[in-house]
Amino acid sequence: MNSVIRNILGVLIGIIGGSAVNMAIINISGAIIPPPPGADITTEEGLKASIHLFEPINFLMPFLAHALGTFFGALICVIIAASHHLKLALGTGAVFMVGGIMMVMMLPSPLWFDVVDIVGAYLPMAYLAARVMRN
Repeated sequence: MNSVIRNILGVLIGIIGGSAVNMAIINISGAIIPPPPGADITTEEGLKASIHLFEPINFLMPFLAHALGTFFGALICVIIAASHHLKLALGTGAVFMVGGIMMVMMLPSPLWFDVVDIVGAYLPMAYLAARVMRN
C-alpha cells in the first residue's frame, strides 16, 4: 500500500480508535467515581448546571479519558502509518487537543483542570505513544 495512504489511514483510524477509548472511559466513569449528589451528567445542560458541585476527584476520569484516548489514538496511528511516526502521532494529538479546547470553551470547568487537561493530556500522551512504539 502507498505510504501516503497508510499515513492518512493511520491518522484517521487513530482518531476514531482514540475517540472510542475516550467515550468508553467517559461512559463508565460514573460507575467508578460517582458524580456529586444532585449532579446530572447525562446532558450538556445538566453538566453545566452541576459542574460547580464537582470536587477534584470528579475530574480524574475526564482527564484519564482525554489522556488515554489520545495515547491510544496516537498509538494506533503509529502502528498503521508507514513513516513520519512522531509527526503523525503529534498531529493526532493535536486533533484531540482541539477537541479539548472546544470542551474548555463549552463547559465552565475550573481553570486548574483546564490547564492540566490541555497541557498534560494531549501532546505529551501523543509523544509518549510515538516513543513507546519506537522501540
